[in-house]
Formats: sequence, C-alpha cells, structure tokens
Amino acid sequence: MSAPLYQRRRRRTELNLVPLIDVLVMLVFFAFVTMQFRVKPVPALNISLPRIDTAGKNEFAGPVTVSIAKDGALSFNGKAATDEQLAALLAQVRDVDKDIPVLIRADEDAPVKRLAFAIDACRKAGLNKLNLQSR
Repeated sequence: MSAPLYQRRRRRTELNLVPLIDVLVMLVFFAFVTMQFRVKPVPALNISLPRIDTAGKNEFAGPVTVSIAKDGALSFNGKAATDEQLAALLAQVRDVDKDIPVLIRADEDAPVKRLAFAIDACRKAGLNKLNLQSR
C-alpha cells in the first residue's frame, strides 16, 4: 500500500458562538417580558409621628390632664383610671366648668384607638377645649 500523494488536511472544528449568544439573549428577553412582577401587599403602615414646629410652647395652665401610656393605660391627673372612671371624672369636670381646657398626653407608641377613645370621652362629656401635647 502506498501512501496517498497528498494528505487531506482535517479542518479544525469551530464552534460559532454568535448565534448561540443571540438565542440566549432572546430567551432571557422573553423571560423578562413574560414575567409577572407582583408586589406583596403591605400588612401595616410604618408611621412615625412628625414633630410639630408650629405648636408653640408646651405650657398648659388647665388643671385637667388625660394621659395615655404606651400600652394604652389611661390616667386622669396622674392617677390610673378605667374607661368608665374616665367618663365619670370628665362628667364631674364638666359640672364644674364647661370651658375647662383638657390636655391629652399620649405616648407616641400608644394605640390610636385609645387616643380616639379619650377624645371621644371628652366630647361626650361636653368638654370641647382639647389640647394634644406634642414634642
């Protein structure tokens, strides 16, 4: 057997990457276009109460103070009171003078429901001069 006169050269195999990259880009683009972005509903609003610059001085001359603690406990002029006791005490204040101003001091972490109850109790008793203490 004789060797062929010329040897056939083997072509080196090449991997053409340009079409492969094009196909992958199109797949990624298609995935982003068809993807549904859903925003999870916010379970609660994170609200921090603002500081009131125009509130003036925190001087209060009235003798009636209703305080609301962080856990929602009420106090009337520094003494602990239940919801019914607060309503009765405010009614006694109204009998003395309807125009007595009432200062409501609520902790910034106190439930708004308790603040609304205190304001409503004052209004039901006929005391409409309410002041909210701010920082």
